[in-house]
Amino acid sequence: MDPRNETHASNFLLMEVTEDAELQSLLFSLFLSMYMVTVLGNLFIILAVSSDSRLHTPMYFFLSNLSINDICLSTTTIPKMLVNIQTQNQSITYPGCLTQVCFVLVFASLESCLLAVMAYDRYVAICHPLRYTVIMSSHFCVLLILLPLFIIIMDALLHSLMVLRLSFCTDLEIPLFFCEVVQLIKLACSDTLINNILIYFATSVFGGIPACGIIFSYTQIVSSVLRMPSVGGKYKAFSTCGSHLLVVSLFYGTGFGVYISSALTNSSRNTAVISMMYTVVPQMMNPFIYSLRNKDMKGALRKLISRIPSLL
Repeated sequence: MDPRNETHASNFLLMEVTEDAELQSLLFSLFLSMYMVTVLGNLFIILAVSSDSRLHTPMYFFLSNLSINDICLSTTTIPKMLVNIQTQNQSITYPGCLTQVCFVLVFASLESCLLAVMAYDRYVAICHPLRYTVIMSSHFCVLLILLPLFIIIMDALLHSLMVLRLSFCTDLEIPLFFCEVVQLIKLACSDTLINNILIYFATSVFGGIPACGIIFSYTQIVSSVLRMPSVGGKYKAFSTCGSHLLVVSLFYGTGFGVYISSALTNSSRNTAVISMMYTVVPQMMNPFIYSLRNKDMKGALRKLISRIPSLL
């Protein structure tokens, strides 16, 4: 048990993407392209919503916040991985690792909460249309963003502070391409019971409660839509939820894939790749899902793109 000797951690080693030099160049280009598409796609969504007065509604307010969060979550993980590929140095400092842990916790948890808030917005719009403007007031919409964000930041800081009290082993290799709190705790030699309890509690709160909220909202939506007399009304109601359902399926589907892969496979590399997809693919696909399936968004994007040459 030599690697279990305690040490004062100064650097951690992240998993190497690949040892093949030619494949490294290909993967660098691939992840750089995915990152650029993620940033530009979500930036276009934010600009389209802010520039078109027709999109100044709660639904698009939450969508623009989701796009901001997607940019932040991707920026937390991908640039460091690109630097590591380019320099062929997998080292990350202890403060840098803790910072990455904190930001990953914040933006991943906020993504889940935003999807739940967007489901609630659709629930109010479809099940209580006459009271929609009263319930989804601007102050209430801002509160639905700021309150979860404040709680999430406090939780992420608590996790980071609890990691600071741990003593780490001489084996400081993290089997992922980025620092993640669960993997970091596994490297500790000191007692991690409290840390693990906090992780299970946070997962239940920021993963379980939003998921239950989404399920409840769509149960009520389906029930309400099925009672509508006209086929056109049913189609219109379901069409407003289609994009959100795709985004929810992609986010929770990749998250479930990470859990299943870690439970069924012994390959840490496979788990690492799937974990990376969890923080890259949903954030990259969200702008395409909303822009291609939403008529108002497509119109706002066309206007925005047509104005770019005049601005230049």
